Amino acid sequence: MLWTMSGVAGVLELVGGTLLLLGLFTRPVAFVLSGLMAFAYFIAHAPTDFWPIVNRGELAVLYCFVFLYLAAAGGGPWSMDAWWRKK
Repeated sequence: MLWTMSGVAGVLELVGGTLLLLGLFTRPVAFVLSGLMAFAYFIAHAPTDFWPIVNRGELAVLYCFVFLYLAAAGGGPWSMDAWWRKK
């Protein structure tokens, strides 16, 4: 179902991933997806054990920090955000 926690996460990942791929609204979308990955880590992996290597949550942590980097750095010169700013 769409209104479950997994459904909302799936929609955020699909729409957010598409926007990041296009480079559109990169900073706010990456910030939201970073929070989503942190939330996913603490809901799904951290109850088993805190350390990512032990609880198999290393991808959630990796994506969290990659999205946080994109939120700080922005989309770059080839993104649609940069193209939009030039106009």
